[in-house]
Amino acid sequence: MYPLIISEKIQSIPVGGTEPPELLAHRPEHRRRYTVCVFEDAELDHRLAAAQWRREEQRLRTALLDAQFDLSQQKRFATLIVIGGVEGAGKGETVNLLHEWMDPRHLIATAFGPPTKEERQRPPMWRFWRALPPRGRIGIFFGAWHSAPILDRAENRIGDAELDRRIAAIRAFEGMLTDEGLLLIKLWFHLSKKQQKRRFRELSGNERTAWRVTARDRELFAHYDRLAEVSQHLIRATSTGRAPWYVVPGADPAYRSAMVGRILLDSLRERLDAAPAAARPDRTPPLPPALDSRTVLSELDQTRGVAKRRYERELEELQGRLARLTRRKRFRKTAVVALFEGQDAAGKGGAIRRVTRALDARLYRCVPIAAPTEEERVQPYLWRFWRQLPRWGEVVIFDRSWYGRVLVERVEGFCAEEDWLRAYAEINDFEAQLVEHGVVVVKYWLAIDRAEQLRRFREREKTPFKRFKITAEDWRNREQWGVYERAVHDMVERTSTEIAPWTLVAANDKRAARLEVLRTLCEAVEERA
Repeated sequence: MYPLIISEKIQSIPVGGTEPPELLAHRPEHRRRYTVCVFEDAELDHRLAAAQWRREEQRLRTALLDAQFDLSQQKRFATLIVIGGVEGAGKGETVNLLHEWMDPRHLIATAFGPPTKEERQRPPMWRFWRALPPRGRIGIFFGAWHSAPILDRAENRIGDAELDRRIAAIRAFEGMLTDEGLLLIKLWFHLSKKQQKRRFRELSGNERTAWRVTARDRELFAHYDRLAEVSQHLIRATSTGRAPWYVVPGADPAYRSAMVGRILLDSLRERLDAAPAAARPDRTPPLPPALDSRTVLSELDQTRGVAKRRYERELEELQGRLARLTRRKRFRKTAVVALFEGQDAAGKGGAIRRVTRALDARLYRCVPIAAPTEEERVQPYLWRFWRQLPRWGEVVIFDRSWYGRVLVERVEGFCAEEDWLRAYAEINDFEAQLVEHGVVVVKYWLAIDRAEQLRRFREREKTPFKRFKITAEDWRNREQWGVYERAVHDMVERTSTEIAPWTLVAANDKRAARLEVLRTLCEAVEERA
C-alpha cells in the first residue's frame, strides 16, 4: 500500500468551497489544511517487521533486476527517478540500496547542488537536460528542478507570483518529458518535525555518522514549518496524472525501502508489459488553410536587389558593426542564438559565412543540424539542441534547427502528427527560457521562389565546385513545394512571438538577403545586449 499519491483527480477537488486549490493555496487559512492532506499519512509511525522485510527484499531484488533487464533490451523509454524531501529521511540510503539491488551500470545518478559558474551561464534547465537518461536506462536526480523554487520561496527570495510561475514551468517541462515517452517517478521522502529532530540527534550522537548532519541541515530544520508549507504547495501543484508525487515515510528504513522498491517495480512493469501507447489527444489543433491561398511567403517582395558596389560597402560596414557589438564589455553577460532555415538553395550557407567573418573565431560555433544520430534518437527531441546552447559572450549559429520537427519531420512523416502538433508549444517554451536568461534569439527564414530555386539547382549541377550542393533529395523535396510552404506558414503563425519573432528574408537576390541578415542581427544585439 502506498500511503499517499497526489493525483490530478485530488487536485481538482476544492477544499472548503468551489474555488480551485491553486487559488485557495494563497490564503493563509488554507495552507495548513493542505499540509495535512499531503504529509499526514507519511507522518504516521509506519513500520515493517523484520521477517516481512527479508521476504520483501528478496522478491524486490529479483523482480527489479528482471525489469531493468527488460528495459535495457526493449529501449522503448527512459526512466527518471526524482528524489526530494527533508534531510535525514533516507534519500541517500535508498539510492545506495537501489544500486545494490540493480545493475549499477544502467543506473545514472546525478546530484544537483547550487549551480556552478558554467551552469549559471546557461538557462536554469540546461543542467537537467544534459543529465537526462537515454532510452533503456534509469536516471536518478537528487535535488532536481523543484528544489530551488521551494528554498527561494521559503527564504523569501521570491513571492507567490514567481513561485506559481516556476510551478507552471515545471508542469510544462514534466509534461513534455512524459509526452516524449519518459517514465517520470517523483519520490518525496518525509519526516515529521519530531522525527527529523530525533534522526539528527541519533546521527550526531555517533562519531561515525555525526558528519552527516551539517550546519546547513540545522539551519533548514530551524525553518521546518515554513519549508513544509511551501513544499506541500509545490507537491500538490506539480503532481499530475502522468507525473505524480509519491510521499515516502522516512522514519523506518525497512518500510521506506520496501515502498520505494514497490513503486519503482510497479511503475516499470506497468509500462514494460503494456502495449505501446496510442497517439495522445493533447495537441495544438492544426491551422485552417488560407481561403485566398495567400501566405507569408507568397507576400514577400522578391524584386528588390542591391548593386555590387553598394553591397560591398554596406557589407563591410555591417560586419564591422557586428564585430564591435560582440566585443563590448556588456556582451559578456549575454549570448546569441541565430538559427537559419529556408528552402533548399536559398543561400543559408552564404549568409552564415558573412556573419562568421565578422566574429572572433573564439566567440562563435556553427552547429549544422542533420538527421539525429543514434545517441540523439534515444533522448527527448529538444535534448540535442539544449546541449549546444552558448555560454555568456558566445554566439551559436544553427544551420537548420529544432524547427525540423514542424517542417521536414512533419512533411516526410518522420514523427507522428501528435508529436509535431505539440512541438509548437514546446518550441515557444524553449525559446522563452532562452530569452528570459538573456539570450538573444534571432530566427531567419530565407525564401526564394520556385523559378529561382530551379535556376540555382541547374547552376549547381553545371558548376564543378558546387555539385556537392545538389542531391536527388533536393529534387524530390522540390516536388513537395506546396506542402512545405503550408508547413512554413503554420510554423511562422505558431512560433513568431514578441520575444522571438521570425525574420522572413526575401532571398532571390543573395546580396540583399545577406545585408538584411546582418542588419537585423546587429539590431537585435543592440536592442537586447
